[in-house]
Amino acid sequence: MSDTVKFPYFYRTVPSELHLCAGIVKLLKHFGWNWVGVIAADDENSMRAVQILREGIEQSGGCIEFIKTVQESSSPMFQNTTNIYNTIITSSAKVIILYCNRDFTDLIRFTPIWQVPGKVWIITAEWLFVFPSNNVDRKNTFAFTVGKRTIPSFHKFVREVNPALFSSDVFIESWWKDLCNNKCPKSIQRSCSSDETSDYILHCDIVILGSSYNVYNAVYGLAHALHDMITSGSRNSILLRGERENVLDFSPWKLHHYLKKLRFNNVLGEEMFFDENGDLAIGYDIISTVILPDGTRSNDIVGSYNPYAPPEKSFTINEKTIVWQDLFSQAPPQSRCNPSCLPGFRKLTREGKSICCYDCIRCSEGEISNQTDMDTCMICPEDQWPNQKRDACIPKVITFLSYEEPLGITLTFIIIFLFLITAVILGIFIYYQDTPIVKANNRDLSYILLISLMLCFLCSLIFIGRPEKVTCILRQIVFGITFSISLSSVLAKTITVVMAFQATKPGNKLRKWMGSRFSNSIVLSCSLLQALLCLIWLCTAPPFPYLNMRSETGTILIECNEGSIVAFYCVLGYLGFLAGISFIIAFIARNLPDSFNEAKYITFSMLVFCSVWVSFIPTYLSTKGKYVVAVEIFAILASSAGLLGCIFLPKCFIILLRPERNSRKFLTKNWND
Repeated sequence: MSDTVKFPYFYRTVPSELHLCAGIVKLLKHFGWNWVGVIAADDENSMRAVQILREGIEQSGGCIEFIKTVQESSSPMFQNTTNIYNTIITSSAKVIILYCNRDFTDLIRFTPIWQVPGKVWIITAEWLFVFPSNNVDRKNTFAFTVGKRTIPSFHKFVREVNPALFSSDVFIESWWKDLCNNKCPKSIQRSCSSDETSDYILHCDIVILGSSYNVYNAVYGLAHALHDMITSGSRNSILLRGERENVLDFSPWKLHHYLKKLRFNNVLGEEMFFDENGDLAIGYDIISTVILPDGTRSNDIVGSYNPYAPPEKSFTINEKTIVWQDLFSQAPPQSRCNPSCLPGFRKLTREGKSICCYDCIRCSEGEISNQTDMDTCMICPEDQWPNQKRDACIPKVITFLSYEEPLGITLTFIIIFLFLITAVILGIFIYYQDTPIVKANNRDLSYILLISLMLCFLCSLIFIGRPEKVTCILRQIVFGITFSISLSSVLAKTITVVMAFQATKPGNKLRKWMGSRFSNSIVLSCSLLQALLCLIWLCTAPPFPYLNMRSETGTILIECNEGSIVAFYCVLGYLGFLAGISFIIAFIARNLPDSFNEAKYITFSMLVFCSVWVSFIPTYLSTKGKYVVAVEIFAILASSAGLLGCIFLPKCFIILLRPERNSRKFLTKNWND
């Protein structure tokens, strides 16, 4: 009937059933009832409404477990009552929607359907609530009714009006008698003789039903439309007694224009109008019955639905006024195919089942769900990580190799220990600087090598602590240059050993290159080349602090990004080149006839050095987190300690424990032989 094309002159003075269905969906969504059953009359109107209900419930994420239709027979009962009763008994749905007109609803209350315990009923006819409370327990029944209002003077009129003014029949007479019952509300209770009083109080509630206010608005709406039509001066010219006169035109079709534009405030100040579909712009009250301790019934308004109100005010519900049955394990009761998926879980629909029947699976690593019954889990931002329950994102733990943690403390002690050992060896060499074993292989180169090794040990400290812009640059630059000085010193030592042997041969011209100037130039030139590589690195893509959020689960690793991985491996490659050249030359000179041939120790030291850095590369690439820095520090310490131990410890052994061997005669013994 809301089709304005087929029925342009139809005006609905009760709320549209489209709005009724929307209100029921709102109520279901509010309580989280997504698994319901529907019982409806088999008439066309109810079937159309059920279809609208189904669409609304499914759009809001709910499901209907069953839809049963009741068929009226010649008897006062229904034909398929037993079938419907068995369906309700075995159903897991706790909420049943009864969509029938008031006549059907009145009859259903006398069937076993209505006696099923532990169910919440949502009905669309207020008529059920006018019967005495001893017929049925209605604590968990909700009804959508036309909004109730107290019409001024109406209750007084009911109390005081003389029934003789109205036509009389059996129904009307019983109605007036019902109003004399002392159980009627005082506001409408009439003063009657004992003969006029009835024990059946069916009609007390009829007076205060929403339909009274509905009729009131309908009559006043028509009155306002008529008033507007009259005051607008709609007249026709007619010939009366030979004279043409203008008279009021009350043609019914003309009233349509004024009803369509009707807009007025009733005596309660509420604005009344018909919308574009010809429906009166009124809403629903949601009422629920409360059985008081004395056995009397109170029909309380627990909420409302007005589709014409602003969205945030269209639906209201007051849960505090609702009294739930003791049969329910929780209040309000839950009506779901299965328990809700708690935060931290997501829904997984069971194959071949309704979307409301699902399993709950835990969110994957790195994902959370912070609401119940989420279809998908959310990925946390890069700087956050799920908590243990996976229902919230928490900031990731910032991590780096610090001085406070055990690994940092251990490495710091090792660095200081090796530095002090190197300093002690340097002190020994300075103290015994005039002894043959110190002077034998370029004393100045030994000093340079020891000082550079001390710097190598100290530069490892830059790798510990929170990476900053300056420390990231110093890490690689200081490491590259100090190591190049160490390796170029070793290379110069190796070349010096070979040249010293060759210079003893008659007629050899290498003697003039035997001075410290030549060896120092090797150290300087090789170190400057490494410094040039580092300078190019700094000018093109210098290292910088970087927040690595994907290295380890639940942490943000602060590390130094090399900037240019090519430059990084060029610096390492150059050090490898120096070590390789030193190793080859020392290996060739290892069998020179000398009782203390330093080339042997240099060969072994280069073998240790190369082994450390060859194993460093795959370890460096496979290690994650702050342990990458620890691997790099270990490589620096191990290779530096290898140089220190292989080259200088044998000399210290002779200086301190075998001083008789610290003589020119012993050092040249094999040579002279």
